[in-house]
Amino acid sequence: MSVKEFKLEVNKRDVDGKKGSKRVRREGNIPGVYYSHDSKVSIPFSIAQKELFEAQKSGSHIFNISVGDKKRNVIFKSVQYHPVTDDILHIDLYGVKMDEKITVKVSIHLTGDADGVKNEGGVLNSPTSEIEIECLPMDIPDAIEIDVTEFSIGDSMQVGEIKLDEIHTLMSSPDAVVASVTHAMREDEPVVEEGED
Repeated sequence: MSVKEFKLEVNKRDVDGKKGSKRVRREGNIPGVYYSHDSKVSIPFSIAQKELFEAQKSGSHIFNISVGDKKRNVIFKSVQYHPVTDDILHIDLYGVKMDEKITVKVSIHLTGDADGVKNEGGVLNSPTSEIEIECLPMDIPDAIEIDVTEFSIGDSMQVGEIKLDEIHTLMSSPDAVVASVTHAMREDEPVVEEGED
């Protein structure tokens, strides 16, 4: 399994609150914070917007950065988006060791056309869009695919039923529902409440 790594250029920055962050963004950069499991302090940095977009497009999970004089491997721990424009406002990078397991969130992708939707007029529900797993940094999957082709009305699948590779350990609640097929709600039937004539 080839480890996808991507080199990121980050610049250490002085923190001066929201004003400083706004200035960073005005200059076409994105403010962020670096921290790791063994660091007591977080290190503020900025990264060029273009650089971050390239990193996101690369499909990598592990990124190489230089913090101070040290080269480090990091993952995107959290990315904060603007609620209206979807611009990236802030990013947290988390320093990892390649031989130590970490807990990460992985997206769930449903594949196939559910039988209950196609042939029975049902509706596919997917209340859980991501799960948490524990694995080594180089074993982080792009996504977990679940084939819902065989799902009929009334069928559902819980997180605990997802078949994971041996290298991945489930950390999310096994009881959460990943996907289910239910009857379509009918809007043309008036609801009669008890007690009414």
